Amino acid sequence: MRTSSVFCLILGLFAATVLPVHGFIENLYCGKANCYEVLQVTKEASKDEIGKSYRQLARKNHPDRFRTAEEKKSAEERFRLIATAYETLKDDDSRADYNYMLDNPDEYYQVYYRYYRRRVSPKVDIKVVVLVCISVITAIQYFVLWSRYNQAINYLARDPKYRARAIQAAMSEGTWDVDVKKRKGRSKEEIKEEEDAAVRLILESKMDIKGGYAKPTYRDLLWVQIVYLPCTTYQFFRWYVRWGYRYIYQKLEYEEEDKIYLIRRNLKLSQTQFDALSDKDRAEIYEKELWCLENAKIRAEEERKAKEADKQARKELLRQKAEVLEAERRAAVEREREAQRLADEAAKQESEKLRKEREADSKILKKERKILRDLLKVKVGQNQRN
Repeated sequence: MRTSSVFCLILGLFAATVLPVHGFIENLYCGKANCYEVLQVTKEASKDEIGKSYRQLARKNHPDRFRTAEEKKSAEERFRLIATAYETLKDDDSRADYNYMLDNPDEYYQVYYRYYRRRVSPKVDIKVVVLVCISVITAIQYFVLWSRYNQAINYLARDPKYRARAIQAAMSEGTWDVDVKKRKGRSKEEIKEEEDAAVRLILESKMDIKGGYAKPTYRDLLWVQIVYLPCTTYQFFRWYVRWGYRYIYQKLEYEEEDKIYLIRRNLKLSQTQFDALSDKDRAEIYEKELWCLENAKIRAEEERKAKEADKQARKELLRQKAEVLEAERRAAVEREREAQRLADEAAKQESEKLRKEREADSKILKKERKILRDLLKVKVGQNQRN
């Protein structure tokens, strides 16, 4: 609302600097025409008189009553002007703004502001918007809370440990009504669905889920919290007055609920987070008397040191793993180099062996050629002698 008002004021200031100075302003209301004169009524006319005159003029100037294009175009302009004048004067607030413009022709800034504020501002009552938003948020909240609770129950029903405990507890109490005899002739899927439904009922009745997945109640809904807000505010101030009187003025020992509050405050835990703690963690908290601020600081320092030590240990472990990986990488590279060297030596030896074999074959071939030449010479000599 505030932003739209500022926008309207800026727009009005800009328009006032560029438009001519006269009583009627172009593009505002009926433009340069007087809305009362357009509807042929006086400034003091009632709503009934304005409506009656509008209906008469609208029927008279309706474009469908004319035939030629020029007459239709002129009738459309008159009909549009008549409709604009009626829209301006039929509403009390809009008519008051228009009368303000007629009575104060020199106050252009205020005229533009009033005009554009009404056009830009939302038409729906802000109360209705707030109520609808709260209702939608409440519905979404209800759906989300039940979805999370069902998700937790489904997880417990699928977990073998909790499933076995639930069945064992139901059998010990005699409430396990899944009859084995009725399973004959039924599929495994049907039997499993029956068991799952029975386990869910047992878990819902026996399991007390804490934290953000707890079973929702009506007090968790936004509408209910808003209704109970006065009572909650009263309890809030009453609790602080009681706290100051008992523990600051009388210096009494803390009660159990007040110890829980101090523990949550010192450990910076919400009620949901505290409810989700295990019995072992709660016993440790009570044993260390963490409702005392000094003990809580000591525990926080111990946790910080433990986290720092754990962080350092993880860093050292990562460093060792990195060293091992680097050593393995180097060993792999060395093995690859050695394998490459052996392969090169084997290839060299094979090449040398082939070279020697080729040389031997070449020598043998030369000897054979020499023998053939000698035989050929002998044969030629014999032929010459013959």
